[in-house]
Amino acid sequence: MNHVEHTIDPWFDKDSEVLLLGSMPSKKSRENLCYYAHPKNRFWKVLEILFEEKIENRKEFCKKHHIALWDTIKSCDIHASSDASIKKLIPNDISIILSHAPIKKVFTIGKKSHEVYQKYIYPKTKKEDICLPSTSPANASYSLEDLVKEFSILLEVLKN
Repeated sequence: MNHVEHTIDPWFDKDSEVLLLGSMPSKKSRENLCYYAHPKNRFWKVLEILFEEKIENRKEFCKKHHIALWDTIKSCDIHASSDASIKKLIPNDISIILSHAPIKKVFTIGKKSHEVYQKYIYPKTKKEDICLPSTSPANASYSLEDLVKEFSILLEVLKN
């Protein structure tokens, strides 16, 4: 069990319309200072399929499509990159994003992110979240096709 601090700045700008919140970046993501950097995580593949576009620069892709990315946890004790092992967490304050971007909808990715959001963040923001399934390879019960179907709600929100 290691104590881990979140080291990746939130990705957003004044035009971000949807906020996607994971729990805590994986070890690989923290090393690369990039969200969902583990090669087996399906997050970027899901977005490529949804938006029918090859992603060359992840940060620019998010900006182009009005997607903000961050996580619900600022720091915690965690074993490897296992959400199930998270203890002694401190939540992130997402008001920095909400006060600077016209966020239409908040999405939490994975059960842990949703739990943290509901317990620590929702009481302050009163902004409902929609929980999407984890794109982690550990979530083997969801195929790539299933994930794309679940994440398609992003397109609906962004079109309105």
